Amino acid sequence: MPFKKDLTASPKQKLKSSIQRSLRTSLLQTYPLLNPFIEEIMPKKSSLEQMKLPDRVSLYVCDGNPLFFQHDSDVLLPHLKLVHRFPQCFPTVRIDRGAIRFVLSGATLMAPGLTSAGGRLPEPDAREGRETLGDGAPNEGADGEGRWSRELEKGEPVVVMAEGKEEAAAVGVLVMGTREIKEKGKGPVMEDAHFLGDGLWRLNVD
Repeated sequence: MPFKKDLTASPKQKLKSSIQRSLRTSLLQTYPLLNPFIEEIMPKKSSLEQMKLPDRVSLYVCDGNPLFFQHDSDVLLPHLKLVHRFPQCFPTVRIDRGAIRFVLSGATLMAPGLTSAGGRLPEPDAREGRETLGDGAPNEGADGEGRWSRELEKGEPVVVMAEGKEEAAAVGVLVMGTREIKEKGKGPVMEDAHFLGDGLWRLNVD
């Protein structure tokens, strides 16, 4: 669901405290490694505001900082600015150099871009021999680039890194699990990819 044009958003609306608490809880349930940073991301005395965008998408902003967005009541997806601040807190995959221009132009992310030599998918046990992050749950550790990684299931959100680049290129939801991607090695792997060229990232939230 990439936004091809500049967006027109509704004015920001301050959310009720109960809704703010619910969204905060949902965010931490989806991305537990954000727990140590949640007061920096969403201070208790700050106000979380909502901006309604086309196609039933809501963008949530705190103190002028875009944090995450949501289509209807689907999973919360982090804004890339939040990902760039805390890259170690999100499950990731990596595309090879050849896939970068296609992904940034809005093409569907395909399995070969992840299974090639330049791509990266989680190892069966991402913790083995590496620094453990968070509560030390199985398969929840740092990958070789210092980012959280584990096997991911269909329907889970994921951050897409790019070979040779330090910052994330996209976020989205997997349409097949990472084990299945390795086994099949073909077919589309992500829906609703949101990338750096989207109007969402250019939207003025001030």
